[in-house]
Amino acid sequence: MRRAISLAEKGAGWVNPNPMVGALLISDNQIIAEGFHHYFGGPHAEVDLLSGSGRIPEDASMVINLEPCSHLGKTPPCVPLIVEKGIKHVIIGMADPDSQVNGNGIAYLRQHGVVVETGILEKECRTLNEHFIKFKTTGLPFVLLKWAMTLDGKIATVANASRWITGEQARKEVHLMRQRYSAIMVGVNTVIADDPLLNIRLRTMNVKHPLKIVADTTCRIPLESRVLTNDPQLTIVATSEKAENGRIKAIERTGAQVIICPVKDGRVDLSFLMQSVATMGIDSVMIEGGSTISFSALNEGIVDKVIGFVAPKLLGGEAAPAPVGGNGISSMDDAINIRDWKTRKLGNDLMIVGYIKIT
Repeated sequence: MRRAISLAEKGAGWVNPNPMVGALLISDNQIIAEGFHHYFGGPHAEVDLLSGSGRIPEDASMVINLEPCSHLGKTPPCVPLIVEKGIKHVIIGMADPDSQVNGNGIAYLRQHGVVVETGILEKECRTLNEHFIKFKTTGLPFVLLKWAMTLDGKIATVANASRWITGEQARKEVHLMRQRYSAIMVGVNTVIADDPLLNIRLRTMNVKHPLKIVADTTCRIPLESRVLTNDPQLTIVATSEKAENGRIKAIERTGAQVIICPVKDGRVDLSFLMQSVATMGIDSVMIEGGSTISFSALNEGIVDKVIGFVAPKLLGGEAAPAPVGGNGISSMDDAINIRDWKTRKLGNDLMIVGYIKIT
């Protein structure tokens, strides 16, 4: 099953909003064939596996991290093919939460004489496809809040300089993370201060750049900003009725899309924005700052997961920004608790990963 999960991860960033799936055949305690879901709309892992497996031994077992589908979508259902190939034993990591499957694939296999085992490394399988699970069970994107800070909790200096807080290994990890998400979101203050590209810069692998979302209540975004001059067709500016119509039209002329959202607490209603982008098939959003949008996202309850990179540096300064700004929380009893957290060292930096909501 760990090998199936590893195979599935090869589809990270390419299969959204489909799940990442890996599959393999075992005979005589040996792996004899492997497959995975390569890209959205392409053959499912089971088809990829079985199309290149040749003659299948009678004792062969299939191992797959997610329940095989039983419905007709962009591709035919997979369970009839498994039965047709004569596979008598299927080991499944977890049931598919998609209402069109959700146990039907397992039932079909058992009805046709296939021995099915389920729940193998289920926690790991759920973590692998946490975006897909959230999207299918709630209709909303999975949201990650990410930041990099110094040991004294600063995301920039008092002069607003932030390049670079973390080292090369941590920054590379961020680009690998971006590959897994359908969209990257920042607030307009980050665009004005840093002029980020919000793309993926990894020379060692093929990439599919995520959509770029800028939360901008009054359309203050500079028209010369790089998110509007580099691949503007991948940019969404989320604004409100507070914005002047002329500014909205100017942004649209760059090729970017504008979404008009209600105002909540004086800013773009992020819950409404998440509902809007979900209708576009965006299953996951990675929020990369700054401090104002981070607090708004936490305050509105849209964040599922947090990742903080901590660098062994000190900046000081009362005016230097922290990862989460906004109005803040007045009582410790109301503090947002991070659960199921883990740490990992990347060069000189520490990465802390945890959940606000467990999928």
